[in-house]
Amino acid sequence: MAEKDHSYWMELAIREAHENVLNAEGGPFGAIVVKDGVIIGAGRNSVTSLNDPTAHAEVQAIREACRHLNDFQLKGCTLYTSCEPCPMCIGAIYWSRPDAVYFAGTKEDAAHIGFDDQFIYEQIAQPMEQRFIPMKQISTPNRLLPFKAWSSSMKKVEY
Repeated sequence: MAEKDHSYWMELAIREAHENVLNAEGGPFGAIVVKDGVIIGAGRNSVTSLNDPTAHAEVQAIREACRHLNDFQLKGCTLYTSCEPCPMCIGAIYWSRPDAVYFAGTKEDAAHIGFDDQFIYEQIAQPMEQRFIPMKQISTPNRLLPFKAWSSSMKKVEY
């Protein structure tokens, strides 16, 4: 059998998204993680069915792939997602470090059907004191205690 190309894997990610809509389990988003020609993680948007705002398709696929690999990084893996990742998913992608990400729909396509994350990009660019949701530091005497413990720990696994 010939090696599968990016279009093949993308169609599988799109199928995850489509089946999610047909099953009314969440938003119209699906993702897969592929390593060495094998799907090791798949995810569908489950925000409404799980009552979990972090249950985006990419995050779900990353979680499953990391469990499969028994690792917190996806080196050597490729993520295929039915839509351009949102800011939260971009963060999860960078933390998990796949080799590449491919997407089908754009954030503009998603905005046309009510999934507009432009306000998040705008909020991130704002100084904290001007953001819609207040974010304020509370400086206590022990605020750096966990960081100091991490710095001196002999058991830490750096990432």
